[in-house]
Amino acid sequence: MRLIATYLIGLIFGVGISISGMSNPAKVLSFFDILGPWDPSLIFVMGGALVTTFIGYRLVFGRAAPLCTPAFNLPVSRRIDAKLIGGSAVFGIGWGLSGFCPGGALPALGTGTWQVFAFVAAMVAGITLARFLQSPAPAQTKGALR
Repeated sequence: MRLIATYLIGLIFGVGISISGMSNPAKVLSFFDILGPWDPSLIFVMGGALVTTFIGYRLVFGRAAPLCTPAFNLPVSRRIDAKLIGGSAVFGIGWGLSGFCPGGALPALGTGTWQVFAFVAAMVAGITLARFLQSPAPAQTKGALR
């Protein structure tokens, strides 16, 4: 049941991203270009997402537990630190330069263009690098070769 729910949620999200134009980097970049040929239409996409999220959170968190897992898995830290700010900056710079964000890039893989494949490869490399940098160094045992 959980796998089917995950698939359907991803499918609905991908179709919505594609219909809204968020998987089209030219449209996204023209939204960011407020001094050039600005396209404000993505404001409505973002507004719709905010309204949907607001209603969805009210409905979901009104329940004692999620449908497919025993408990909600929410972040516990509310700290704003250098990792959060740095990651946000890298995300924003990448989105602004390429016109792709992870949510828009994955449905855009279906276009077959090299740009989206290059973005997804860079995204996976960045995720891998971040996980490597965050992992603690392996503990050395007594008598280990150096």
